[in-house]
Amino acid sequence: MKNILVPVDGSEPSLRALRAALTLAKDQSTTCTVHVLNVQAPIISNNVARFFTADVLDAYYQDEGKEALKTAKALLAQEQIPYQVHVTVGQIAEKVQAYIEEHDCDHVVMGTRGLSAVPGLLLGSATTKVLSRITVPITLIK
Repeated sequence: MKNILVPVDGSEPSLRALRAALTLAKDQSTTCTVHVLNVQAPIISNNVARFFTADVLDAYYQDEGKEALKTAKALLAQEQIPYQVHVTVGQIAEKVQAYIEEHDCDHVVMGTRGLSAVPGLLLGSATTKVLSRITVPITLIK
């Protein structure tokens, strides 16, 4: 493995997934980079654009993403593993798929539940959507 992607929303399952990815990266015989991705849900209301500029909205998304990644960054700082952290805006499954393609990720480690209020039957709705879109191996962490 060269690149492991870990979608992180700040929830405990996503942080457990990050810990698992760090362990997996350490066990590789070659250098492995851990990519941590936070996907912010877009503000859907069309009225928002009337009151806030695109720069203000982007700053808001980045601030929210940085807050969600605080604990993840602390975990990453403790390790001697190369990593990249990225915040983006959009639908999680689409953004995860695009990130995999753009950064040549060959494995995903993901928590089964996140902070979303939408319940899934067995898995979180974001996890289910990601599973349906990606073609690289995925490890789910409860």
